[in-house]
Formats: sequence, C-alpha cells, structure tokens
Amino acid sequence: MKGLTAKQQEMLDFIEDFARREGMAPTVYEIADFFKIRSPTAFAHLRALQRKGYVARSSKARSLNLLKTAGSSRSNPGLNLSIPILGRIAAGTPLLAEEQVESSIRYDPALLPRGCGGHKIFGLKVFGDSMRDLGILDGDVVLAKQTNTAAIGDVVVALVNDSETTVKTLYLRNNQVELRPSNPKYKSQFYPADQVAIQGIVIALHRTF
Repeated sequence: MKGLTAKQQEMLDFIEDFARREGMAPTVYEIADFFKIRSPTAFAHLRALQRKGYVARSSKARSLNLLKTAGSSRSNPGLNLSIPILGRIAAGTPLLAEEQVESSIRYDPALLPRGCGGHKIFGLKVFGDSMRDLGILDGDVVLAKQTNTAAIGDVVVALVNDSETTVKTLYLRNNQVELRPSNPKYKSQFYPADQVAIQGIVIALHRTF
C-alpha cells in the first residue's frame, strides 16, 4: 500500500478515534468540520485513502470503514470499539450520560448484526432470570443499539413509569404495551403506551466466565 501524506494520516487517525468513541463512522461533513476544511476537500482526501486501500465507503451515510491503520501502534479500531456499560437508567437523564456509565468493554463491531450503522451502542447488565429461555442470564451484559422505536417481537431495553429499567420482548395487546419475559416463572407486564419509553433494541450478548 502507498504511503500517506501528513494530512491523510491525521484524517485516518481521526476516523479511527471517532469510530472507537462513537461506535460509528464519521460523515464527510463531520470530518470537514473537525479539520476546518470544505466538504469537497475532505471528500478528496477520502478518495485518496480509498485508492491507497486504507478505507472503503459507499454512497450510504456513515458507510465509511477502515480497512487498515497507517502503521500506528494502535490495532485495528474494529477490535477497539469501546462500548459503555450503564448502570440503572434514570428518568430525566440523557441515555449515555457520564453519570450512568459504570465501565466499558472492548468489542469487535464486525460481530454486531446488520442494521447498527448510525446507532450508538451501549451495554446494560442484566439482573434476574426472566429472559433465561432466550439465553440471557443473570449477570450477563446485553448490548443494545440506542433507539426510541422498536418492532413487535424485538427484545428491548425499556424504561417503565420513569423508574424501572427492564429487558423484555415487546408486544402489543388490547392497546397496551406488553413486556413479555422468556421464563414461565414470570408473567407479562402490561402498561399504557405513555408509561413505556424504549431506550434501545438488544442486538448482542456479552458474557464473561
């Protein structure tokens, strides 16, 4: 692969840091804003990085992928994605606020399913065995993409009555939100829609032994 100019190296480092910090690629506009350059100039640098084999991109938003770092001591950022592990999600506090983050884990974004692009990823520790039959056990960490909408059948992180955070499967019944467990020892919980706030959709599981 061909060498990089100083500006291309700086841009590659920025893309790597941004992806590790935010869990998604920067846009051309975000790159241009950071370096205080025009968008066409940022795009020209990205085209050069593409030709040299360091990045790949498509016409879709946030489709930028690093194929290789430029000889820095850091490893591939795909292996260095830092995902925050949250404590209890409190009402009135923005999701991923600093006071909610208890720790973080390193995760390879290549292991995440499709559909996570453009979403921030967070982790939440599970207490109890209400989702046991889906393989989610007490003490596990579920990884979720941050979103306030979900489809029927999604396993969601939900804030109920502005007080309780729960991980359950989402359904609707009799004009109410049903949060369904996956363990016959537990019963579904039913709430008016205005008492349930979707915080994210569970996309993966992280377990330590």
